[in-house]
Amino acid sequence: MLVLVDYINQHRHRSGVEPICAVLKDAGVQIAPSPYYAAKTRPLTARAIWDAELAVNIKIAHKANLGVDGVRKIHGRGA
Repeated sequence: MLVLVDYINQHRHRSGVEPICAVLKDAGVQIAPSPYYAAKTRPLTARAIWDAELAVNIKIAHKANLGVDGVRKIHGRGA
């Protein structure tokens, strides 16, 4: 759902929320304007906050290692 909200946020200035939701519905993606607006006003969950912090830490670790470490080393499963 977060990806859809982000997508609509990026494009709503062109045609509005309702037309974007209609096109997405025609494409098989079920989102109506009311859940979009609800998702925008709802506070972030603890998991979403944790994921955002984790993403920052992963980017820092990746950059600190000159961008050469892959997912296994970043997550501590590689040698």
